[in-house]
Amino acid sequence: MNKTTGFIGAGKMASAIIKGLIDSSLFTKDQISACEINETNAKKAREEFGIKVCEQPDEIVKNSDIIFIATKPFAVKEVLKKIKPFVNKNKVIISIAAGISTRLIETVLEKEIPVIKVMPNTPALLGEGMSALCKGSFADEKTLDMAVDMFSKLGKAVKCEEKDIDAITGVSGSGPAFYYYLINEIARAGEKLGLDYRTALTLSAQTALGAAKMILETGMTPEELITNVTTPGGTTAEGNKVLNESDISKVLYETVLKTAEKSALMAKTSEQ
Repeated sequence: MNKTTGFIGAGKMASAIIKGLIDSSLFTKDQISACEINETNAKKAREEFGIKVCEQPDEIVKNSDIIFIATKPFAVKEVLKKIKPFVNKNKVIISIAAGISTRLIETVLEKEIPVIKVMPNTPALLGEGMSALCKGSFADEKTLDMAVDMFSKLGKAVKCEEKDIDAITGVSGSGPAFYYYLINEIARAGEKLGLDYRTALTLSAQTALGAAKMILETGMTPEELITNVTTPGGTTAEGNKVLNESDISKVLYETVLKTAEKSALMAKTSEQ
C-alpha cells in the first residue's frame, strides 16, 4: 500500500496489527511509525518490528496518512486534542479504543475527518483475529474497504453498523475470554476423570479449534454439525442431553448481554 501509517499507542493490540501489516507485506517497516511513552512497549516496537518510535503524537500525525488511535480509552480525548491542529480531511483516523464512538472523535477534532472504528480481538496476535469495522460520518465506502483489507491480514474482518458495536464486543471483542473459560472447564472435567491437565487442555483446545474450522470452512450450521457427530443413543447424545437440560444457553446469553451493556455504558460515559 502506497501510504504511511502511524500508531498512537504501541501496546499488545497495536503490536498485533503492526505485525500483521508487515508480515502480509501490505506495509514495509519504513512505512510504519509509532508513538509510545511506555519505554517497555517502545523498546519492543523498535526491536521486534524495526519501526521508528517517538514520544509525541503530533509527529505521528504529520508523517502519516493513516493514524491509529490505540491508546487506553481514558486517554483518547487528550490525544485527540493534541493532534487536532495537525489532522485534515486527507488523513484517516482508525480507532481501536473500546467505548469511543466515531461521533466523539469527530466532535473533539471539529473537522470533517474520515474516521473508522474497529472492534478487534487478541487472537490477531496469531493472525486469527476477528475484527468488525464501521465508518463515521465523513468516511466513504472506499476508505472503509481499505481498512477492512488491512484488518483481513490479521484474520477475518467484516463491515458493521456502529449501532451493533456493543453486541459485537460481547460476541467477539471480549469473546476470546469466554472461550478460554469453556476450554479450561472442559479440560478440568477431563482432569477430574483422571487425565493429566496439560493433556486434557491440549485435547480441549484443539477440539475447539477444529470445531470452529468446521463451522467456518464447511458452510454447515452448528445444528447440522451437531447432528453429524451425534449417534442416537451414543456418547455424544448423552452429553448433549445434559447441555440441553441445563441453563447454559441462558448463562451464555447473560454473559454476552452484560458485556454489551458495559460497552454501551463506557461509550456513554466517554461522551459526557
